[in-house]
Amino acid sequence: MCSVPLPPATAGSDIQIERPRDREFVRDLAGKLDAQSKAHIQDVCDRLLKDKATPVVVVTIESMARYGGDGSSIETFATRLFDQWQIGVSSLGKNPWNTGILLLISKSDRGARIELGAGWERREDALCQQIMDEQIIPRFKAGDFSAGIVAGVDSLDKMARKLKLPPPPRPSWFFPAIVGSIALSIFTAVSLRRSGSNGWAWVFWGVAFALLGYFMWAVLARAVSRATGGICGGGFSGGGGASGSW
Repeated sequence: MCSVPLPPATAGSDIQIERPRDREFVRDLAGKLDAQSKAHIQDVCDRLLKDKATPVVVVTIESMARYGGDGSSIETFATRLFDQWQIGVSSLGKNPWNTGILLLISKSDRGARIELGAGWERREDALCQQIMDEQIIPRFKAGDFSAGIVAGVDSLDKMARKLKLPPPPRPSWFFPAIVGSIALSIFTAVSLRRSGSNGWAWVFWGVAFALLGYFMWAVLARAVSRATGGICGGGFSGGGGASGSW
């Protein structure tokens, strides 16, 4: 998978991260993955490489600055690392291929990037952004990096196999909101039955709609603030991808 040797990294030019060994799909330099998650990712990526000649490489780092990326955006850093490692193969026989995938997480920079090989062109940008927004970033925000990375890898595996993506996780407020809605509906029915239109139900509904409006505004504001958005065998980036932050 890493059949094309490259010279060792030099300061000021290459990113200072050692290239993964043959069939090594995880470089957890930030220590964000537990042993079970690493084993799961390794198994999923190994099978995908065998079935589709598509390597997925997961890299976690403490910060981009620590490895020669001071001042870089997560997109630039991921592109440099992808091309430096030459993730994937540029062709299979006479057919152009280049379907490598890099999932990069920079802890201190609070940034994540899915970088695709040029063979993907830009066809899967929307799916990558969906994976980032629905599977990875919500779990990172909850502090569960292992679960977010595993969910991201599982989703990228499905994308590469042209399968339907898994549903997004339900937020922690989902079930309390359902219970609250049912309770408010019961209260409204009782209030209207006892006091008609002069009851307290309309006040509660007014407060509920005000809170809902604020919540929707906050979600939209966060979305706008984020919108800026073998393993190694000669592959190169250029197929798009997606970024996220938490």
